[in-house]
Amino acid sequence: MKTSDFFYDLPPELIAQTPIEPRNTSRLLNLDKQTGEIKHTSFDNLSNFLRDGDCLVLNNTRVLPARLFGTREDTGAIVEFVLLKQKGVNIWECLAGPGKKAKTGHNFKFSDELSATVRDVLPDGNRVVEFFPKGEFYSVLDKVGQMPLPPYIKEKLEDKERYQTVYSKELGSAAAPTAGLHFTSEMLEDLKAKGIKIAYVTLHVGLGTFRPVKVNNIDEHKMHSEHYIIPQETADIINEAKQSGGRIICVGTTSCRTLESAMQKFGKIKECTDDTNIFIYPGYKFGIMDGLITNFHLPESTLIMLVSAFAGYDNTMNAYKQAVLEKYRFFSFGDAMLIL
Repeated sequence: MKTSDFFYDLPPELIAQTPIEPRNTSRLLNLDKQTGEIKHTSFDNLSNFLRDGDCLVLNNTRVLPARLFGTREDTGAIVEFVLLKQKGVNIWECLAGPGKKAKTGHNFKFSDELSATVRDVLPDGNRVVEFFPKGEFYSVLDKVGQMPLPPYIKEKLEDKERYQTVYSKELGSAAAPTAGLHFTSEMLEDLKAKGIKIAYVTLHVGLGTFRPVKVNNIDEHKMHSEHYIIPQETADIINEAKQSGGRIICVGTTSCRTLESAMQKFGKIKECTDDTNIFIYPGYKFGIMDGLITNFHLPESTLIMLVSAFAGYDNTMNAYKQAVLEKYRFFSFGDAMLIL
């Protein structure tokens, strides 16, 4: 298949700029992957589509306020750094821009509590940066850093917690697992009371999730790698639900990629920690996932390709066409889709 097969027209005004309040009042498009039938409802009606014994799998990663603006000590130039991957104690691989102002040996100050030195420039242009916090690094980062919102969001985020899920726990992501932003704590408790099992995995989302597919033939695309963790408790919940006839419903493409990566490697869901660069597109045979809750994704992205692999290409592109006609809100702060 060609990358252009996954293009659709999206009016810019449908790109959600701010999160909706309350979280679970976003709209929900329900797509039947067998028939292609579409129903329109709201996210707080999710339980109407679930059954006793079903299992929701949620990604409990927590987004780092990974965007920092530093002043170069010798020239006063302002450079933006985005933390990508920890390489050592207070040493991170970062995006830096403008890169010509952040070369090896350059020193930067972000606040009275945080400074840094560029230690290396990697072949891909990323920087290895050593940070010098006055205190514990993550505590200082929480004060100084900003959320690394996607480039299509232009509005300022007033509350950093609105780019976190209510169940976020494990620090390490450069982007939020946005399908989970629709849940409230009360809604999760209500679902559990109705017999829905809740299981947590961790996949630290990288900025590669926003990178466009630049090759015409999708078979030639090289996926970015992300780190994931499946705890024993989670494996037990999922396996028990599956054996009892419950459906495994992933909340977000990140939860899907975590479970399907484990299935590919081990043939079952088990306690594990690994990195994955799994690329799911039409033709992929799913090993464990029975349902998917996801947001509406960018045209020609690996994420819409994953959705198409699960729901069927024609069903997916028709659902997107209907969502545009119905003026759904798109992307990170937008509305949701339930595929069963």
